[in-house]
Amino acid sequence: MKVKRNQLQEGCIIASDLFLQTNQPFMKKNTVLTAELLEMINRFLVDVVEVENKLVTGERFTPKEIIDEESEPVLEKEDPFIDMYLSAVQTYKKYFQGWQSGLTVDIAQLRKMYLPLLEKAMDHQGDVLKLHHYSTKENYLYHHAVFVGVLSALIAKSLHFSKAEWIQVGIAGLMSDAGMSKLPHQLITKNGPLLQAEYEEVKKHPINSYKMLKGLKGVTDAVLLAVLQHHEREDGSGYPMRVQAEKIHAFSQIVAVADVYHAMVSERYYRTKQSPFKVIEELNQEQFGKFQPSVIQALTKELLRHLVGITARLNNGELGEVIFMNQQHLTRPMVKLNNSEDIINLSTQSSLYIADILN
Repeated sequence: MKVKRNQLQEGCIIASDLFLQTNQPFMKKNTVLTAELLEMINRFLVDVVEVENKLVTGERFTPKEIIDEESEPVLEKEDPFIDMYLSAVQTYKKYFQGWQSGLTVDIAQLRKMYLPLLEKAMDHQGDVLKLHHYSTKENYLYHHAVFVGVLSALIAKSLHFSKAEWIQVGIAGLMSDAGMSKLPHQLITKNGPLLQAEYEEVKKHPINSYKMLKGLKGVTDAVLLAVLQHHEREDGSGYPMRVQAEKIHAFSQIVAVADVYHAMVSERYYRTKQSPFKVIEELNQEQFGKFQPSVIQALTKELLRHLVGITARLNNGELGEVIFMNQQHLTRPMVKLNNSEDIINLSTQSSLYIADILN
């Protein structure tokens, strides 16, 4: 739907690239509007903006005035998976705020909320690649928890874990950062890099998460280990106990990769988000010594196998359709440029990469 700028509000999602007087987008499709971005729209006197009909919270966006009702918003058709994801983020946020005030974890209620999302994710694997668009720096912690659980379960299933196991891995991913609720609020929302002393405090969150879950009915030892060890690395460089590969549980290895992936593709207070494709490339380069190679391979396969036919934006701003996947270089497929017969083989173009996907 197209609306005037005075109808916009925080949480609106831009439905198509917004241009001013240049060929490069002023704001890109899938951008979540914040107070700062709304101020920019006002400052540049942008008249009309096309947005989705739902806010990033999952609530329906109902402006008083719609400029062009014939313009079909991206989420006009029901998208139960995206709806369930956004709803889960808001529910987790309420739980997290309760833990901050001293409430204990109700694992039964968490499972009731989360298991339907995990089930739905298995049928919407192609949508997982775009979930990071909905994460904002203000709500990063809540999106991070829900996304890490989803991706962890997806990876575990790809590695042929049983359903009972990939559900446990998903719950471990969801709860891995629950211990952040025990840190000072100003520390987890700091608008800038952490000082060394602050970082040492943050590194205690896996232990906090472990303590919050230990002794709860239905929480297995494997889940507890995954929560405790999700920042450990195979070369012993992780935390909190600096254990090495042979002592890191298989669940932990999966959650560790999902955790790093989402942290890198998301907007943070002190770091801009990166392209999922560049992140996957980096993880593949760093897998030896830090992460379990089979987990990185499963992540790559599951996130990228649905790319053929999608519209991609390259880092130079050009748009095109992915027409062929190179099995040796999955992050660098062949792309046919829009409004052109040109085909770019990204595996031979080191300076170009997919910056984003648009559908």
